[in-house]
Amino acid sequence: MHLPPNEAPLCDRSAVELVAAMRNGSVAAGDVVAAHLDRIAALDPALVAWITVDREAARTTAAALDALPATRRGPLHGLPVGVKDLIDTAGPVTTQGSILYADRLAARDDLVVTRLRAAGAVILGKTNTPEFGMGAICSNRICGPTRNPFDLALTSGGSSGGSAVAVATGMAAAALGTDFGGSVRTPSSFCGTVAIRPTPGRLPSPTRALGADTTATQGVMGRGVDDCFLLLDALVGPHPHDPTSAIVDRPAVAAPRVAVSVDLGVAPVAAAVRARFAEAVDVLEAVLGPLVRAAPDCTGAVEAFKTIRAAHVHHAYGSLADRFGDRLTPTVAWNIAAGAGLSAAAYLAAEAQRTTLRRRFADFFTEHDLLITPAAAVLPWPNADGEVTAIDGLPLGDVLDYLAITFVVSLTGHPVLALPAPQGGHALPFGLQIVARPGEEETLRRLGHRLEAAGFCHRAPPFLVPRPPPIL
Repeated sequence: MHLPPNEAPLCDRSAVELVAAMRNGSVAAGDVVAAHLDRIAALDPALVAWITVDREAARTTAAALDALPATRRGPLHGLPVGVKDLIDTAGPVTTQGSILYADRLAARDDLVVTRLRAAGAVILGKTNTPEFGMGAICSNRICGPTRNPFDLALTSGGSSGGSAVAVATGMAAAALGTDFGGSVRTPSSFCGTVAIRPTPGRLPSPTRALGADTTATQGVMGRGVDDCFLLLDALVGPHPHDPTSAIVDRPAVAAPRVAVSVDLGVAPVAAAVRARFAEAVDVLEAVLGPLVRAAPDCTGAVEAFKTIRAAHVHHAYGSLADRFGDRLTPTVAWNIAAGAGLSAAAYLAAEAQRTTLRRRFADFFTEHDLLITPAAAVLPWPNADGEVTAIDGLPLGDVLDYLAITFVVSLTGHPVLALPAPQGGHALPFGLQIVARPGEEETLRRLGHRLEAAGFCHRAPPFLVPRPPPIL
């Protein structure tokens, strides 16, 4: 296929633009997939965003899609997508970032993958994640670390860092991630992408062991607001085996009342992030008018999250520690040990504290429609430094504390849009998380469009920008 003059390379076009072109037949899915596979071949040896790339299956799927008549082309027809390797696929292998599962082929696709395929997406492969999604560095004993395309020495963030880098560099037009404590929001902030942590249950998980819990959810990542919603809209819908998936949709708020908080009153936040957030708030006020400095009372949220998370991790992975403890990464071993011996009384007290927090958020959102905070408490740091144990030289209580700005929101069941702030003259991107009421993704979409037009948008990393030839 020959592109008309001055058109962007296929890998740099938006997901919305690509799907429209493939559905009307002006661009072939085979060409789009080939372009993305070529970019993976060119960039991923340096970036390590992928654990597995399923080239032959992607080409075969694209060819089959090109043979479909226009009337059978789905809402994601031909779209090249990356899937975080915590999410089951019947092919390629699903390793969960662990050498224990390096050759594991899941018995069936996760529901969200089934819906991806039914909508016409092409799964390029599985993106990198720390072992079982635990760790600030997107690295494991299979591959990694995933490198930040704005500075190859720095982290992409955990634990959906592979998906964020694949999207930021055009190796995938969009990607799936997961988010327990901030795992789509933090990498999006570090890599300058857009992400949505939807209302829990909007992307159902019918095989999840703790079906009624809403702490963790799958999320979507793209280079623009419309790209993320294109993916999300194609994948949503209730499932009878997920009791959280019956969500009441709320209409968009036309003139939202917006509050901002740099730390929710409880989160440790680096001075550099406080400065970047202040800059972003200045731009926000130029666009939206005066904003209220306020946050819900989050007292007790940090302790509640740590207890709930420890219980969940030990429930899911405790038997692996008993059988394969010496083969687990130290971060995973620490996370599992944190839940050992946890009493029912302690767990229920944490759940009661979560209930109190949710009621406080509900009260807060009677007076405000949106809450904006940083999407990460720190800027990207060197992969070589490992876990975050201090901020601005002040020791943290443990390796989870730097995530408090995001994990507090995970406790509440509210949807979040992660959006890049204007980068200005800064070398590294920085993102915001915009929190809405449960079921109000449409309010996030509308504000996202408005802010994106004002410069809160993805910027191509320097890794992709051609350098001028040297002057001889």
